[in-house]
Amino acid sequence: MEVERVQAIVSSSLTNDNIPIAFIRPRDEQPAITTFHGPIPDIPVIDFSDPDQGNVIRSMADASRDWGIFQVVNHGIPFDLIRRLQLVGKEFFDLPQEEKEVYAKPHGTPSIEGYGSKLGRDVNGKKNWADHLFHRIWPTTCINYQFWPRNPPSYREVNEEYAQEVRKVVDKVFRWLSLGLGLEPDVLKQGAGGEEIEYLMKINYYPPCPRPDLTLGVASHTDLSAMTVLVPNEVPGLQVFKDGLWIDAKYIPGALIFHIGDQIEILSNGKYKAVQHRTTVDKEKTRMSWPIFLEPPAEFVVGPLAQLVDPQEPPKYKPKKFKDYSYCKLNKLPQ
Repeated sequence: MEVERVQAIVSSSLTNDNIPIAFIRPRDEQPAITTFHGPIPDIPVIDFSDPDQGNVIRSMADASRDWGIFQVVNHGIPFDLIRRLQLVGKEFFDLPQEEKEVYAKPHGTPSIEGYGSKLGRDVNGKKNWADHLFHRIWPTTCINYQFWPRNPPSYREVNEEYAQEVRKVVDKVFRWLSLGLGLEPDVLKQGAGGEEIEYLMKINYYPPCPRPDLTLGVASHTDLSAMTVLVPNEVPGLQVFKDGLWIDAKYIPGALIFHIGDQIEILSNGKYKAVQHRTTVDKEKTRMSWPIFLEPPAEFVVGPLAQLVDPQEPPKYKPKKFKDYSYCKLNKLPQ
């Protein structure tokens, strides 16, 4: 089946002031109308080099309660490694279209891994201005190298190195988020799947768009994951919904952006909030981002932690296998 990719649409058929109607969002979603431009607080920034660990834990817990998102600096991942991760991802998307299609998602299968575009339209019948590449990077038992590009040649080496480094940071964040709830350090990670948590890399590619005022790279959503760890390129685009307003995330070179996902909101019985967010696009520049979704195994059951439930704080969510939760959310069925 031949699929028209957004990157191909941009290079072949657009005029200076035109995009296909399938990409034009309703007025109440159009970024030119809905983005807030007044004075706003920045998304919290947490410095891992702070010698006061208690301050780091408090700041992270506060950010997870109030925002559902925070940026981490001085996290220990070499800046050069992040730069190389971005470079090999960009080199893949710069390949000829037919070469990228070698890694396309198999047609007619439920696999989310592979190169592609979101083919299904959303509830408004609209499409996202984005292409992507999905593949698991950890644990090794879950990796399917069929979907890892062989060109550029260093792609595998860089992604494997990044997987090792990001796991160290994620383990710290899980520990500190757990302590921020008054729990033992390992409780939150174990509740999300423990050592079986799957790390799913996605490279988002948002080509230049003649009418960025009318469309979105990704529409408003919260992540299915427990957590998402993201590095963007320098082109702005991430927006967060806070206090009824869509606000721009400030770009900090080399920072990691952590999103609280649905599973941590469930585990914390609503104390930590999954962040509502979306992505805008740029008229002149390509935006790219590298999120890693930390997901429980498909059969793993996630529900509110027993330590956070009592008669005064009854459970707000039903325990569910992750695969069932995902199916219901993706198909917009009641949870």
